[in-house]
Amino acid sequence: MSKIKVAIIGCGKIANNAHEPAYEAARDISEVKYFCDILPERARALRDKYGSGEVIEDYHVILSDPEVTCVSVCTPNYVHAPITIDCLKAKKHVLCEKPAAVNAELAAEMQKAADDNGMILNIGVCNRFNTAVNKVRDLIAAGELGEIYHVYCSFRAHRSIPGLGGAFTTKAMAGGGALIDWGVHFIDLIFFCIAEPAVRTVSAATYCKLADPMENYTYTDMWAGPPDYSGTCDVEEFVTGLVRTEGPTISMNGAWAQNIGERQMYIEFLGTKAGIKLDYGGNFVLYSTKNGMLTETKFDYPTQNMYEVEIRDFLLKAPQGIKTKGNIDHAILSSRLMDMIYKSAELGEEVKA
Repeated sequence: MSKIKVAIIGCGKIANNAHEPAYEAARDISEVKYFCDILPERARALRDKYGSGEVIEDYHVILSDPEVTCVSVCTPNYVHAPITIDCLKAKKHVLCEKPAAVNAELAAEMQKAADDNGMILNIGVCNRFNTAVNKVRDLIAAGELGEIYHVYCSFRAHRSIPGLGGAFTTKAMAGGGALIDWGVHFIDLIFFCIAEPAVRTVSAATYCKLADPMENYTYTDMWAGPPDYSGTCDVEEFVTGLVRTEGPTISMNGAWAQNIGERQMYIEFLGTKAGIKLDYGGNFVLYSTKNGMLTETKFDYPTQNMYEVEIRDFLLKAPQGIKTKGNIDHAILSSRLMDMIYKSAELGEEVKA
């Protein structure tokens, strides 16, 4: 069987840390033909790390190459939609990094383009391929927790606004801040585990306080830095919200930056029979009772690299036209919920679905 020809559009951090290593692990079935970036030196550096492939600056070259059937879109958020839609119209299957787009309206346009052209569009919801997350989902589905009535998530860091003044902190390019960057992963993970209940209402607030003015912002970490004080910071570094669904309520606190010197990344599932605390990217503990005693259960199991599982799923299923758990049909739910959170924060009141 001939190898699936792949193109990577956008050769920054996520392409370096996730997509290309995962394609490398799938070399038995795939080959990256193009490394595309508007900064050719960045594309060349990624290509040279793995030794083969063509470096290009214009992604339209990929559209006209019938050999390429699968594309990873790893660009800044604001060009996810136009690049992805162009690829879908050119009959390429696409794995687009999260968030699907800067808002749900554009995400819906991407979904429509996939369906209209008979192509598969997956979004980089990597946690759906995480071993621990799937174990938690299985326990919930088996009724081990009883009725799930509330889910709480925390995605908070001390002072680590990314690339201050650049694409991450410019709403026109990113669509938002801590919520759309980190919160999207937590929201999607929760929806995946609790079987995607319909959202009823949202009440939320967002804050952009600690980098105003930018020159006075003191930080412990700045990935995607250094700061550009001539740029813009008009997105939230902190978000809080309460979501009512047809199932459990969901509450959250998220911060790129806060004046609390702790990093807290976890999700808590509260059930009538048991509860689970899942450390984001790590393991989980199940808390319950038995014979009048409190129990605390830890689990040991083999794990797989979630990016490698995600990429292999895309490569094996997309060419067959099979929609899997990474499909836009699931990921768009997070886009819609984030739009509601931002709308509630803007209006200063609860909003209905």
